[in-house]
Amino acid sequence: MDLFEYMRSNTMEKESPLASRLRPATLDEVVGQKHIIGKDKLLYRAIKADKISSIIFYGPPGTGKTTLAKVIANTTSADFKQLNATVAGKKDMEAVVEEAKASLGMYGKKTILFIDEIHRFNKGQQDYLLPFVEEGTLILIGATTENPYFEVNGALISRSIIFELKPLLKEDIMLLIDRAVYDKDKGMGSYDSEITTEAKEFLADISNGDARMALNAVELGILTTDRTEDGKIHITMEVAQQCIQKRAVRYDKDGDNHYDTISAFIKSMRGSDPDAAVYYLARMLYAGESVTFIARRIMICASEDVGNADPMALVVAVSAAEAVHQIGMPEAQIILSQAAAYVACAPKSNSAVAAIGKAMDAVKNGKTGAIPLHLMDAHYKGAAKLGHGVDYKYAHDYKNHYAVQQYLPDELKGTVFYEPSDMGYEKKIKEHLKRLKEESYEA
Repeated sequence: MDLFEYMRSNTMEKESPLASRLRPATLDEVVGQKHIIGKDKLLYRAIKADKISSIIFYGPPGTGKTTLAKVIANTTSADFKQLNATVAGKKDMEAVVEEAKASLGMYGKKTILFIDEIHRFNKGQQDYLLPFVEEGTLILIGATTENPYFEVNGALISRSIIFELKPLLKEDIMLLIDRAVYDKDKGMGSYDSEITTEAKEFLADISNGDARMALNAVELGILTTDRTEDGKIHITMEVAQQCIQKRAVRYDKDGDNHYDTISAFIKSMRGSDPDAAVYYLARMLYAGESVTFIARRIMICASEDVGNADPMALVVAVSAAEAVHQIGMPEAQIILSQAAAYVACAPKSNSAVAAIGKAMDAVKNGKTGAIPLHLMDAHYKGAAKLGHGVDYKYAHDYKNHYAVQQYLPDELKGTVFYEPSDMGYEKKIKEHLKRLKEESYEA
């Protein structure tokens, strides 16, 4: 590196975003993620020993995926190359592969290729990497915010170790904020700033485990806040609130968070927790999720998890879906809240799910059998000669509108598919069926 290159790189480093400047250079500087980089953990030992195999870092934004890759770059003896899948193409990968082959062949030196946003690569691009990872020409480190088991080539997954990064704890974010405000080398300590404990706790809370969000707010606050009479820049609660503005909910309608949030929403309704159900509903609405999609999920839950324990749940859910279609946002949120709360509070039964599951298994396994003759259609000429409809008992002609006769095929005679639970209205259904059969047999 000549003098001009050094000056240019030094200037770029000083002018780069605070979150980038604060990235740790060593493992000991890394904040959080102790479940994978604690001193007794596999990844910590592998980095220290410079024995890295192919890795995929998976986790929400701002949790340190790129940071860990940079730490590996600073500690490994291997060549380190970096690509971003949002802009890199096959030619970029081919160039890295050629350099890696040359380095391995001439110097016996391995090459680590870090691909940020690896889920952005299409199947063909991911397939291109596979043979070079398999033969050891490249050690792959991928970073993704999406579930790699859904978004990354299965063959690459099988040749990599998956490390899931968790949102940083509040204490971790507060530590990083202190570094940002007071560190004179990498942070903004030279600005002579101070941040109140209240403001620091607020930023740590609202960043929701995303360090980058908190650090960007600190940087904006210091750069845009006037000094007071004491000559200092004070980051108060008011300043912090202005700098963070509206909280950005982590929710990608096409990604992993979409499925996680809707899963939590459904499980909260199923688990009879209306507070959690309405909370996850709010998260989805805030992030712009389709109200039609949400309404469909409530209808499914009303049938799957409530069923006949409260038949009105499905009525409420279907009515809500229709009302949402007619009205739209923002008023639709009230209707969805009513429906979600109703389904969450309703007594629960999955007897309908179990019944159709058993019936589908019977059909799939060939237990179809012939329909009893007396149940067959008799509304055509010649049906009686075939025995169709003969001896059929019309239920309404009998006491309690119930006639004892066989309805299932012979092969399934006596099989029970639907077993009403003792929950809500379904208990009445169970008692009614039992009473019908008992009285009919007595008669």
